[in-house]
Amino acid sequence: MEIKYAITQIFKYSLNKFSLLFVFFLSFAFNQAISQTYTTTDKKAIKKYIEAQAFYQKYDLKSTRISLNEAIERDPKFIEAQTLLAYTYLDQGDYETAKSAFRTCIEIDVNVIPNNLFFLGELELKSGEYELAENRFEQFLSLNEIDPKLESRSRRSLDIIDFAKRAVNNPVPFEPINLGPNINSELSEYFPSITVDQNKILFTRRLINPDSPQGYNEDFYMSIKKNGEWQKAINIQKPINSIMNEGAPTLSADGQLLIFTACELYGNYGGQRKGKGSCDLFYSSYDGKIWTTPINLGSTINTPHWETQPSFSADGKTLYFVRGIRSRTGTKTGDIYVSRLDEKNYWSKPEKLSRTINTPANEESVFIHPDGKTLYFSSDGHIGMGGLDIFVSKLDEEGNWGKPVNLGYPINTFKNENSLLVGADGKIAYFASDRAQGIGELDLYSFELPAQFSPEKVSYFAGKIYDVKTKKPLAANFELIDLESEKVIVQSESNPKSGEFLVTLPSGRNYALNASKDGYLFYSENFALKDNNNNTPFKQDVPMNPIEIGEKIVLKNIFFETAKYDLKAESMVELKKLKSFLNDNSSIKIEISGHTDNVGNENANQILSENRAKTVYNYLIKEGIVETRLSWKGYGANLPISDNDTELGRSKNRRTEFKILDI
Repeated sequence: MEIKYAITQIFKYSLNKFSLLFVFFLSFAFNQAISQTYTTTDKKAIKKYIEAQAFYQKYDLKSTRISLNEAIERDPKFIEAQTLLAYTYLDQGDYETAKSAFRTCIEIDVNVIPNNLFFLGELELKSGEYELAENRFEQFLSLNEIDPKLESRSRRSLDIIDFAKRAVNNPVPFEPINLGPNINSELSEYFPSITVDQNKILFTRRLINPDSPQGYNEDFYMSIKKNGEWQKAINIQKPINSIMNEGAPTLSADGQLLIFTACELYGNYGGQRKGKGSCDLFYSSYDGKIWTTPINLGSTINTPHWETQPSFSADGKTLYFVRGIRSRTGTKTGDIYVSRLDEKNYWSKPEKLSRTINTPANEESVFIHPDGKTLYFSSDGHIGMGGLDIFVSKLDEEGNWGKPVNLGYPINTFKNENSLLVGADGKIAYFASDRAQGIGELDLYSFELPAQFSPEKVSYFAGKIYDVKTKKPLAANFELIDLESEKVIVQSESNPKSGEFLVTLPSGRNYALNASKDGYLFYSENFALKDNNNNTPFKQDVPMNPIEIGEKIVLKNIFFETAKYDLKAESMVELKKLKSFLNDNSSIKIEISGHTDNVGNENANQILSENRAKTVYNYLIKEGIVETRLSWKGYGANLPISDNDTELGRSKNRRTEFKILDI
């Protein structure tokens, strides 16, 4: 599956018989066939070499190696045979032996096949031998008649080496902590996803499975944090996990929706999971007890190419993912795409992120932070340490992604780094690594993210929603709206069985949060976070009042100028919500009431409360609500809902309400 590819890929253009190495070798062999010259006069060695060429073109690497060793045994300085042997080791993924073979070629004669210097330099770069690699590329560039493409790539590799050497000499703080035996096992754990409260983690575990067609399968496991400790991870079972591979999951902010990568299930492998041609993205929701049967995200998202590594934004509307395409040379490259849900909950046609993010090389492991503005991803197309490095980019006010910044050494190394995610608090990051101190193969770790790579702080509002009379949990829709721009920032809903909800609250804005359900008055809450950098979570249960005569709610997002009855612009979100509620419930009649605290002149407070109520009344009349459905009244300080001894209590008493008079 592509997940394995993403983790183990090191020298990707050498892993396919149509690789760059193969192309260069065929070019050399063609020119050699025309000239009929070799660096040996041993006819039997030449015969074995020609035999090896035929095997190599069929990609029979074992037979290629046997014939080449017989040729080299007859003439150890037969450089063409030594070179093809080095290429063969590369195609087998035996990089250390390939390095040794290329060094032998160079020791014999560096000028016969100059490209050997380039490929040796690439191998040394991939293994972090920066000084050696630098010498190889400089020597290669000093030769005559070198391939222009390899000349360009050599100069780029020298830029990588320069960056890597500077990064190693200026390390960033990095102290990874293993998540422990309740998360990690002797097997591989990778691609974590975490809820916005950082109390639920879902990840991929690679299991040994002789019954699976490939001898292993990837399943999802989940762990819950209690009292600051991760509990034993459990397999989430069917209908999501199967005998085939599931991987690269992303959870919604509240953990109620799962989007993941899977390939088709069919035939003897037990499935009705239909794909669009390769590995696709599927989704499932949690109803409070079980996960629902996965559903393909559809042809708008999925294509005959492979779609993988999704990241679902905390706003509940935006999906980032990687789409991979196999080139004519057989090399797979991934680009990052984004799609958004429209008002009817249809996905838009995915757009490829700009060349600021995507390169002609490989981008993968995309993660959008809950702030909606900070993107983390892995790439070997941007200048880094030599393999896949982790980068961060931030969205500006014009909607453009900033230049990606490398997270530095030792977060990034000459190996491949990916699977990074960052908690909502912007402090703790999580990633997968096969470092020596691990419990098994790949383990999950956390570390404190250096401040220069941190996203904006994000808080959340969590609790349960219930019927105020029956106390039964309710499924309600939530909207978090920016009071200044009136833009919907987050869409969510409470769990249909438990009533639990969790809504992300990005810092730096003032928000109205509205919960609504047919047959109930809507719920209104205000979060003033524009000048508040505190990301302390808000936890509160939400009672919803059924639409009955006498029921009332406080409109917490209607604001007036101090001691005046002029509406502030930020009130428009709530006023439009009230208008919409009245339009959806056309028989309802309401009273709009104004209330003050007890500070100041009693008569003045009474007049102020009346004027404020009438201002809301006049707005609704102007917006087309029939006058006979509305009335208004001011109560001054006569009906407090809190004490007037504190500023907090007084602020609660200064309010606008509406009450059901008739249905």
